[in-house]
Amino acid sequence: MTDADTATFEQLTEAEAGSPVLIEGLPGHGLVASIAVDHLTRQLGLEHHGNIHSDAFPPAITFEDGLVRDPVRVYAGVSPDVLTLKSDLAIPPGAFRPLSRCVLNDLSSEFERAIFLAGAPAGSEGEVGEVNGVATTAELKGELEAAGIDLGVEPGLVGGVTGALIRECYHEGVPAVVLIVKAHPYLPDPKAARSVIENALEPLVDFDIDTEELREQGDEIKRRMEQIAEQYRRTAEERPAQDETAARMYQ
Repeated sequence: MTDADTATFEQLTEAEAGSPVLIEGLPGHGLVASIAVDHLTRQLGLEHHGNIHSDAFPPAITFEDGLVRDPVRVYAGVSPDVLTLKSDLAIPPGAFRPLSRCVLNDLSSEFERAIFLAGAPAGSEGEVGEVNGVATTAELKGELEAAGIDLGVEPGLVGGVTGALIRECYHEGVPAVVLIVKAHPYLPDPKAARSVIENALEPLVDFDIDTEELREQGDEIKRRMEQIAEQYRRTAEERPAQDETAARMYQ
C-alpha cells in the first residue's frame, strides 16, 4: 500500500459531544452539500476539530482571512452534537476510498450516525430543491418517513465520493442516510442547499438554521463557490465512461 492509498486524520481539538451526527459537505452536483454544510457550520459556530491528509488529494493548499489551511477539514460542536466534513477542493476518484476508509477508521468512533448529501441533476427549474432519502437501516428509514422526507423508492445508484462513503458505512454497520437533492448539475445552487437544510436536515438533526442568507446572498455565494464548481466539472469529465452513463447516478 502506497501513501496515495491512505488518508489520515489529524485531530486538533478534543471532541466534547456525546454522540454527534456527522454531516458530509463534499463538492458534488450543484455544490449542494458544500454550500449547505458551510452555512450550517458557520451558523452553529462549530470549531475546527481536525484535518484529513492524503497524497491522493490535489497538491494544493487553500487560504482565507490571510491564513492558509488544509483543504479537507472536520468541524465539531455541541447543542446540537454535530460533526461536519468539508473540502475546499473537489475530491478526485483516486482519493474516494482512502478518504472513506479514514472516515470509518479514524472518525466513526466520534459519531453515532452519518448524513450524506448527494446532488442529482434537476430536469427543470421546478425540480430544484426536491429531496428524497435513502437509509442503511429500517430504523433510519422510519426516521425519514417521520420527518416527512420522500423515500427514494425507484432503483438508483449513488456514485462519487458520497457513494464510497455510504458504502463503507453500510458494510461497517454505521447507521447512515443519503439525502438526494435535485440541483443544477454544475453551477453552485444555494436554492437547493436551502431546501435540503429546511426540509430534511432540520427535522432529522433537530436544529434551527437561519437560511435567509442563502436567499439574499445567492449571487455572492455562487461567485465564491465558482472556483470549486469549475474544479468539480473538470474532475467529473475525467471519470470513467461508466460513471457518466450509469442510470440514475447521484454524486
